[in-house]
Amino acid sequence: MTYDVLTMGRISVDIYPNDIGVGLADVTSFGKYLGGSPSNVAVAASQHGRRTAVVTRTGDDPFGVYLHRELVKFGVDDRFVTPVAGLQTPATFCAILPETHEFPLYFYGRFPTAPDLQIRAEELDVEAIRAARIFWSTVTGLCQEPSRGAHIAAHEARPRASLGQGQFTVLDLDYRPMFWDSEDAAREQVAKVLPHVTVAIGNEEECAVAVGHGTPDEQADRLLAAGVEIAVVKLGPEGVMAKTRDERVVSAPVPVQTLNGLGAGDSFGGAFCHGLLAGWPLAQVLDYANAAGAIVASRLSCADAMPTPAEVTSLLAERGRLVPEAVAK
Repeated sequence: MTYDVLTMGRISVDIYPNDIGVGLADVTSFGKYLGGSPSNVAVAASQHGRRTAVVTRTGDDPFGVYLHRELVKFGVDDRFVTPVAGLQTPATFCAILPETHEFPLYFYGRFPTAPDLQIRAEELDVEAIRAARIFWSTVTGLCQEPSRGAHIAAHEARPRASLGQGQFTVLDLDYRPMFWDSEDAAREQVAKVLPHVTVAIGNEEECAVAVGHGTPDEQADRLLAAGVEIAVVKLGPEGVMAKTRDERVVSAPVPVQTLNGLGAGDSFGGAFCHGLLAGWPLAQVLDYANAAGAIVASRLSCADAMPTPAEVTSLLAERGRLVPEAVAK
């Protein structure tokens, strides 16, 4: 089986409050959802009709059972998801404070390690990784061994020169300082996989960790100089920019009433993968991904909130944006 999108890395149970606008100390009830950025991206791409799978690990516990069930529910192949004895499935709590655009995260069960940081290189299905149309990983997976070695091995299985037409290797520059000793330590590990990456995605702060501080254009140019084919720099309220050696495009934000901003980036990622695989012009890929991210920002959860293509195209049409299917190659 060849996957359209194969992701690797973090998974957790997201514990989100049902009480909006108050701190965790005052929350009285919660809901639980599948979480973890690479897992969310696999769910998001599946919602766009793509064949997806995730390589990750859970605890051997009821929360691990729950995550398997959720992945299957969302159409994500869970065959590469296995338990790690002696470790608990992590849980991530957040407060939802939309009026101040604050969504603080609290990680439990990830220190000193977590099951998804125990992925080992010898356990990988290298053929599935090599054959995937898109392989997606994040910088967080490089933060400690044995996950670091497994991620490096996965990237080494997909050297740029061996990729076929329509194949991409994506690195989400997702940098979470609590998992690292320093930005320099993260930059050192990013440098080990960047030579295999064809698409890099991050905000300005994450790009700074990867390739140094500078303007978004300078950061994109450094990523391109490192061999990346598409550099995507998120510009916050200014939208998102994508740059190749031949073009530079910017997609303006798609305004919505934000409820929870945490899953927007993962929704963006899954939709971006869909647009890449569809062969749309880069500007249309960005607009589509932007709209998909905006929809999730307007909803409470992450995985459960991932939009369908119809929802994304409807929002684009409402905002007067060109619907990508009309210009698909």
